[in-house]
Amino acid sequence: MTPQELRADIPALSQATYLNYGAHGPSPRCVVDAAAAALEDHEYNSGVNDPYEVAFGACDRIRERIAGFLGAKSHEIALTESTTDGINRVALGIDFEPGDVVVRTDLEHPAGVLPWKQLERDGVETRVIETTDGRIDRDEFAAAVADARLVCFSALTWTHGTVLPVAEFASIAHESETFVLVDAVQSPGQMPVDFHAWGADAVAAAGHKWLLGPWGSGFLYVDEDAAAEMRPGAIGYRSVETPTDEEITYKPGATRFEIGTTSIAPHSGLVEAIDAVEDLDVETIRGQIETLTDRFKSHFDDDELISPRSFESGLVSVRVDDPETTVERLADDDIVIRSLPMANTVRVSIHAVSTAAEVDTAAEAIRHN
Repeated sequence: MTPQELRADIPALSQATYLNYGAHGPSPRCVVDAAAAALEDHEYNSGVNDPYEVAFGACDRIRERIAGFLGAKSHEIALTESTTDGINRVALGIDFEPGDVVVRTDLEHPAGVLPWKQLERDGVETRVIETTDGRIDRDEFAAAVADARLVCFSALTWTHGTVLPVAEFASIAHESETFVLVDAVQSPGQMPVDFHAWGADAVAAAGHKWLLGPWGSGFLYVDEDAAAEMRPGAIGYRSVETPTDEEITYKPGATRFEIGTTSIAPHSGLVEAIDAVEDLDVETIRGQIETLTDRFKSHFDDDELISPRSFESGLVSVRVDDPETTVERLADDDIVIRSLPMANTVRVSIHAVSTAAEVDTAAEAIRHN
């Protein structure tokens, strides 16, 4: 498969110049068809097949596929709705006490902010690391996590498109026995990812952005040793080995964080999306994104770019005088980008299925703000 062939299978891309994959990646027909087929099979054939057996068997295969794609073991993957869902399952799975410290950066998405803000009501302290140009100072990070219970940071910043050294920061945090939780939603689908190589205790992500999967196709990685020390904040028959036992015996790894009846459709679509991404080849995707983002950045001076000049990811943030008006003006011309909760900033998300004409059109439209 080529980027052009994959693009041709995405109906939404014929309707607009779409450059907002960092928020939502419109799904190809093959992904939606796979999700629909899984739902039909589960619902239409439940008269002759046990619907629980069908669904749970599908979940086992889905976990195996996600794990293989991301460098994990199948039981280290839990199927969730979203990155936010995954972060919350970790937050609720740790027995925080008054006085415990949670560390995050000032660049986190609300998904990596709100759970800790809620814990503050129970006496947990949130410590915020201030960043510069989408970077975390190594020494400041080490000082911040030295007495912390947990640190939460993004593998790829949604504001600047910078790639952070996850493995290095995880190693630093573990020297202080600090639990490491990574928001990785911007990474899978646009660059190679290996959860084991990162060395984090937990990684939350989802398939509806760069993987072009459906909404609702979230996934949570939890290292099997880390999971053994955690107790799920919510529990159901999918969380335990034998639901009818008097004693609770949690399932191994991340699977203890699954709860009850959920649709297999979104994650079945995600498997098809992963197949398409692997067929296209992640390195090919990364190379095409680099070519297109370099082209986009060439339209702007250094002082207009908030993201680094050199390539790191498909997320590129640019300074404008009036972000909201700029986004609305471009939308009137069927160009889809977004503003960010930062002063004078719009963000363009460029995928391998984007075209040179699209990035040129968007750049010129932004420059004429």
